[in-house]
Amino acid sequence: MSKLSGAVAIVTGASRGIGFAIAQRFVAEGAKVCITGRNAEALETAVKDLGGPDVAIGIPGKGDDAGHRAEVVDTVRNAFGPLSILVNNVGINPAYGPLADLDLGAARKMVDVNVLGALGWVQESLRGGLAETGGSVVNISSVSGVRPAPGIAFYGVTKAALIHLTEELAVELAPKIRVNAIAPAVVKTKFATALYEGREEEVAATYPLRRLGVPEDISGAVAFLCSPDASWITGQTVVIDGGSTLLTQAVQ
Repeated sequence: MSKLSGAVAIVTGASRGIGFAIAQRFVAEGAKVCITGRNAEALETAVKDLGGPDVAIGIPGKGDDAGHRAEVVDTVRNAFGPLSILVNNVGINPAYGPLADLDLGAARKMVDVNVLGALGWVQESLRGGLAETGGSVVNISSVSGVRPAPGIAFYGVTKAALIHLTEELAVELAPKIRVNAIAPAVVKTKFATALYEGREEEVAATYPLRRLGVPEDISGAVAFLCSPDASWITGQTVVIDGGSTLLTQAVQ
């Protein structure tokens, strides 16, 4: 596969899980990739697994840190050339429970990382050449941003904001840059473990396709949205959920 041959991508939060699977798919399709995350050792291992420094680099840091974002974009441009793809995958959910009991400090942190951080990455990526290359942005949202999700409600609020941010950016950055989003249901990653651990069969039974997602279910869709095959698609949110949002109950 070579639909992304020559592309230069940044994938945030990509030392493991969905982000790593996206980076892996990009490399397989011919792109060069920079992955970010907070754990330097995990990033080093991921870069080796991706094929080493000829095709991948890893830069540790926090997604809501403006200095880190600038460092990443500068390093990518110097190493690989102008940026053509940005995937905003990094996200946090430090709070679980009803909104009435939500710690507002935790809520602010979620907004900083999940929404403002994503916007900050877009702003830096524009400086990194995204418009020069006719680039593509994909924001990783969640079905909790399109349906109520008791227990992770404010996380869902931030993911709903990310969907609207996607639409606004799609209008503002057209015609040179396309901006889309993916909204997954429960995907079997370490981040989502609390949503299915010890009851995977029970949770999967509520999905029409009778299984939870895996990172590869998401990476293929992201690669498509960043490819020439999706050249007339912008401002869209692709729900990848095993059919769960077809049902009437709230997301579990």
